[in-house]
Order: sequence, then C-alpha cells, then structure tokens
Amino acid sequence: MAKLNKKDFNEKIFSRINSVISDYRLIEENEIIAIALSGGKDSVLTLHALKKYQEIMDFDLIAISVDEGIAGYRSHGINAAVQNAKDLNVELIQKSFKEEEDFDLDDIYMNFKSACIPCGVFRRNILNKTAYEIGASKIATGHNLDDEIQSFLMSFARGDTIKFSKYGPKLDVIHPKLIPRIKPLWNTPEKDVGTWAILNDINIHLDECPYSYLSLRAKIKEFLNVNEDIHPGFKENIMKSFNNILTFDDDISPNLNECLKCGEPTSSNICKACEIKESLNPEINR
Repeated sequence: MAKLNKKDFNEKIFSRINSVISDYRLIEENEIIAIALSGGKDSVLTLHALKKYQEIMDFDLIAISVDEGIAGYRSHGINAAVQNAKDLNVELIQKSFKEEEDFDLDDIYMNFKSACIPCGVFRRNILNKTAYEIGASKIATGHNLDDEIQSFLMSFARGDTIKFSKYGPKLDVIHPKLIPRIKPLWNTPEKDVGTWAILNDINIHLDECPYSYLSLRAKIKEFLNVNEDIHPGFKENIMKSFNNILTFDDDISPNLNECLKCGEPTSSNICKACEIKESLNPEINR
C-alpha cells in the first residue's frame, strides 16, 4: 500500500470541508460560530477546519466544552480541547453537568436504559444555552458522514420521522432561543478524520465512552463498519439514498414552545431536561 502524502491528504480533506461550508452557506460574514469541542477527533478537526476557513471569510470563533462527569474518561477529552483551543488561539468556554445541573452523569445514569439519553439531553441543553448567551449564530458540531448515517438509521428504526428534520449539513432557525447546528464534516468519512489526526500528530481524545456499548448507535455503527469492509462504498451508497429520499427544503420541523419551567425551547410544555430532573431521585433532584 502506498504511503499517504500528508500535504495531499490535508488539501483533500480541507477542500471537501470548505466545499460543504460554501455550497450550503453554513457560515455568513461576521457571524459568531460556537464549536462544540469535546476533544475527540471529529470536534478537533472541525475546530482546525473553521480556524483555517477564517482565512477565507471574516467570522468569530468560540469553542464550548462540556464535562459530563464521567470518571476516568472525560478529563482526557477536556485536556485535548484545552490544548487545541490554546494552540489555535481560540477562546474556550468550559461548562459541566456538575456546575450547571448539580450532578455528574455518573450520578444519574443508572436511572435510564442508556446513559446516552440523559447525556445527550443535558449536553445539548448546556451547549444551546451557552451559545445563546454569547450571541452565537450557529453551533458547529463534529458530526461526520458515519454519524449522520447512524442517526438517520436510528430514527428510521424507531419510526421517529420528526428527527428527519435534523438531517443535513445545516439546520434552520426554528425558534429564537434555539441555536441552529451546522455540520462541516457532514460528508467526511470517520476513517478520514482519524487518518488526518494521525498524519498530523494532533492531540485528541481517543478513548471510547464507557457507556457507549449500551447504545443503539454502537450496534448500528458496528453493522455499518462490518458491511463497509465487505462491500466498500456501502456507507456512501446509503448516504446517497437518504439524499434522494429527503430534500433539505422539506419543512418537517416541530413547532416549538418555551418550557414552562426553564424557558428553553421544547416541542412539549415541559422540556426533556426538566422532565428528566423531575424523575430523578429526591437527593439529586432540585
């Protein structure tokens, strides 16, 4: 197998990311873009790509990291996030479940079928509130091609068609207090992200979340990887099928209210974060 040329590979991967940003107008002049920076390979590549994109367009960049409170795991990611933000001279705002909600994920995960449920709810909630407070126009996430396929298949398997509105490289504004997401790595395979990090000797958090094996996503990820090995191009063919089924102009977004308890956007009267907190043990619940 021929040795990869770092310069050529970097040009290829950043050209692909830049094309997604420009083709779908993910970023506009003078916007404030918040990056959800976990310290993993995907969010770190997103950070580097958007920092590089500032050479093309004038916009502000602020990173936000969220410590969910997973002993022996999350601190490694936070360290990588801090180091990369420092290296690129990008301001990093650090938040945590403990400071914002008075508990760590380790304190509450046993109340749920999967730790991913409360983790996702509170992480998104904290990211959105923080981005809103700093006046960000969008939140850039590190969702890659593999993540997008997995999310779509999970929603499809559950019959949760309303989640199809989250598919695509850019989400529209559907509520003044809900900061829309953009996905610069939307069509970048996870394998390429890992290759970029290794070739460039980037400081990233490589460990798998200790709770991930319990999730449906982990099972779908394994299924996709096995079939990609047997049938190269399997993932991209699925992505093309999704693109043919859905158009990004379809209006299938939910109608949002404001939570009666905390005021955050929600499709119900009470947001999922408040609903979860009400269900927790009295010693944890506020």
